[in-house]
Amino acid sequence: MSKIRKFSIGNPINTDAVEKKLAAAKGKIPYLKKEDKSFVYKLGTEDRIYGLGENVRGINKRGWIYESNCADQPNHTETQHSLYGAHNFFVVDGKERFGVFIDYPGKLILDMGYTKMNEIRITPEDWDMDVYIIEGKEILDIVKEFRALIGRSYIPPKWAFGYTQSRWGYKSADDIREVVKGYRENGIPIDNVCMDIDYMERFKDFTVNDETFPDFPEFVKEMEKEHIHLVPIIDAGVKIEEGYDTYEEGVEKGYFCKEKDGSDFVGAVWPGRVHFPDFLNKDAREWFGKQYKILLDQGIEGFWNDMNEPAIFYSEKNLDAVMKKIKKMDNRDMDMWEVFGFRDLVNGLANNPEDYASIYHNMDGKKICHDKVHNLYGYNMTRAAGEAFEELCPEKRILIYSRASYIGMHRYGGTWMGDNQSWWSHLLMNLQMLPSMNMCGFLYTGADLGGFGADTTEDLVLRWLALGIFTPLMRNHSAIGTREQEAYQFTNKEAFKNIIGIRYGLMPYLYSEYMKAVLRNEMLFTPLAFAYPEDTQAQQVEDQLLMGESIMIAPVYTQNATGRYVYLPEKMKLVRMKSMNDIKTEVLEKGHYYVDVALDEVVFFIRPEKIVPYTMGGQFMEEAEQQELKLLHFVTDKAEYELYEDDGYEKDYENPEHYRTIKVEA
Repeated sequence: MSKIRKFSIGNPINTDAVEKKLAAAKGKIPYLKKEDKSFVYKLGTEDRIYGLGENVRGINKRGWIYESNCADQPNHTETQHSLYGAHNFFVVDGKERFGVFIDYPGKLILDMGYTKMNEIRITPEDWDMDVYIIEGKEILDIVKEFRALIGRSYIPPKWAFGYTQSRWGYKSADDIREVVKGYRENGIPIDNVCMDIDYMERFKDFTVNDETFPDFPEFVKEMEKEHIHLVPIIDAGVKIEEGYDTYEEGVEKGYFCKEKDGSDFVGAVWPGRVHFPDFLNKDAREWFGKQYKILLDQGIEGFWNDMNEPAIFYSEKNLDAVMKKIKKMDNRDMDMWEVFGFRDLVNGLANNPEDYASIYHNMDGKKICHDKVHNLYGYNMTRAAGEAFEELCPEKRILIYSRASYIGMHRYGGTWMGDNQSWWSHLLMNLQMLPSMNMCGFLYTGADLGGFGADTTEDLVLRWLALGIFTPLMRNHSAIGTREQEAYQFTNKEAFKNIIGIRYGLMPYLYSEYMKAVLRNEMLFTPLAFAYPEDTQAQQVEDQLLMGESIMIAPVYTQNATGRYVYLPEKMKLVRMKSMNDIKTEVLEKGHYYVDVALDEVVFFIRPEKIVPYTMGGQFMEEAEQQELKLLHFVTDKAEYELYEDDGYEKDYENPEHYRTIKVEA
């Protein structure tokens, strides 16, 4: 049985990250010793550190220094210290086993054995926080206790588990029609198309460009007939423009973030000069959430929130200061230092710390500097939408996922893993981030398959899809100016058709495992070290994961590789799928293997006495659901599987009628 204690220090800001309220314990915080301005814990030689949600590097986070500081950072290299999310939960596994959640919305430095290899050193910017210590016999016990503490994870509509195509650069309804046509004519399954900023009227939130998307409600209905859901983007910045209702109403009601003197802060993103809604103000949050009704009324049932760290291209005042300095630098013969200085001035315009420090919020009636609550901004943008959906469409699930997040946002929406690159290393990073995100409550998540930035390759997309068929959000997304990477753009269309088809065929298992993980506060993706704690070899494996209760995945993530090495911690059944009509199996004993994996196949492993329900799939979710249920299994004696079935739209999640027990005897 796990034990959890809360310790309050100073005057903690109420983040609403925790749903189960606990009284503060008295006495010293166990494990974490306060030294000067930091918490310190001495690590044993073999100790491992797991968690921290969305971050670079491996599953074991030991050896690097992280910043909990939501950042608009598309370059996800190993040198980065923070990405889009701030997830301050981790578990130490070694001579002592315990979990730590530091509920602190400002910048937090987590030195996980970087400065000193045998030391964790956690440094906040002030001493106002809640610290939760969770003790348990096993890592999975600690995680389950933490997940119960922070509340149930978001559940999207079932169609949101279908394949999604996205690209920054679909500029018109005709562009989207061509995308849908490309998939349907080639028999490649698809359910959703994302609409990036180009659908808007000059990048203004909650507007549609009437010239490029004429009669938008009719276009939404047209796509519905093709079994396609349109998912538009919503950005954090609201364009400053007279006559624009959202802008004018926000100014009138005082719902935008302020400067210290009380004037509205002016920044800039896609539409140019913008104000930022004060999502930490409950009234402003309610107001902004109601804006989604504009698109809901036109038939939209899903959204993705972006640019909500918040990203700032420049602030009006900082741009003025930089322009003045540049004019003084008017020189056609700059030396090295002058060139560097010029470059730093320009590059320093975006996401400047001085700008964040000048923003103020009205939080529970108190004026508070943005620096102290930076990590709550994107979380509360998505919370605004989630709370509005409960009021606007209380009986219906609406899709919502966000770029920036903090623990607590997991109750309102999912995430995608941000603006990655078409790099093989990012395929592996995608895999390794999944369990860390699950630990922090984020189950509806996935990366941009094929990579967002840079030019992808056909083999990279195929290998990434072979992982992506298992992730709840399965989205192919790319940036304007990069190689087009829709599945039908490549030579081997049959391979794309079959691999995406496997996603639809495995949906009975994938959806059941998702729902059970959410409703029981369990992991969907589990590192081998968690599931086989006594197996020292399993503790070293960071490129294989258990997905749900029955299977282990081990994707190929190296270019030109024809297979990969796999460690089996127990006897398992290897499954090869080239399509739902082409399935081969082989039983392998515990041990190390080199497994051949062709570009056009998916390989996974079934654990002993486990069952994987599947169907023959379909071109879209509704069609796939009409297929006869079949079973893959590795049963030598007998086994049972709990299948979760609901309509995928309503919210009676706890209804016992949704469960059906499947039994197999050898």
